[in-house]
Amino acid sequence: MSADDPPIDRGRVRRHFDASAPRYDEVAVLQREVANRLLGRLDPVRIDPARVLDLGAGTGYATRPLMRRYRKGQIHAVDIAPAMLHRARRRAPWLRRPRCVCADLHALPYPDDSFELVFSCLALQWADDLPRALREMQRVTAPEGAVMFATFGPDTLRELRGAWAEWDGHERVNRFADKHDVGDRMLEAGFVDPVLDSEPFTLTYDHPRSVMRELKTLGAANASTGRPRGLLSRHRLARVEAAYAAAWRQEDGRVPATYEVVYGHAWGMEGAPQRVDETGAVCLDASGIGRRRR
Repeated sequence: MSADDPPIDRGRVRRHFDASAPRYDEVAVLQREVANRLLGRLDPVRIDPARVLDLGAGTGYATRPLMRRYRKGQIHAVDIAPAMLHRARRRAPWLRRPRCVCADLHALPYPDDSFELVFSCLALQWADDLPRALREMQRVTAPEGAVMFATFGPDTLRELRGAWAEWDGHERVNRFADKHDVGDRMLEAGFVDPVLDSEPFTLTYDHPRSVMRELKTLGAANASTGRPRGLLSRHRLARVEAAYAAAWRQEDGRVPATYEVVYGHAWGMEGAPQRVDETGAVCLDASGIGRRRR
């Protein structure tokens, strides 16, 4: 979101995800695919973290692979929704549980330089103050540490946003920051060598209402403080659905929903350039790692 957008109601975000926790995994197809791709991006990054932060862990889909990948590391799963964390804890093997902490990504309850890896899959889009959230991520990243995240870009749900715009002057769909803005905010936060890229995904549905129903099940309903209050009439909802179908219905009768996924990677230290060896792995010169200047 931009500075001109109304802030996110974080209490509403927590309530939405608490309510969605029992059914979240049934419909989180895109979220699982993005998590798998983000986990794959860790392959060339040769680090052996003692402490790993899974920020916005949700029901723990990525937490368990992180525990398998970094068997000697201490894994912390952080989420704003207690019900999500309860499922993340149950998902983990009983012999080795992650440390589950309910916290806001704008104010993480950890000292500086706590983690050698900060991993975050589809959580940053819920930040109502992106610069502050990125500063917190940088603050808890150790000087030699890495940050890997995925978030949503501005093309996300463009079909639904356009259908609402045709019949309603209110902001009904959350807005998401452009990758270039995210990169600028990362530099301002103190990250080193941020790299960002984006990837489009398109899901298809039998009806526009199915798109909205799935978003509600995921807990991804509009949480903007500028959202309209009151109940939505069936008549207006039908008009929005008709506008969606008229503009986007495919030859097979289904309708698309576009998601733009933005991936980001950076280092937490200052002044330590990265090298890439012949295998494509990223290497760090530990002798050049110093403390960060605040």
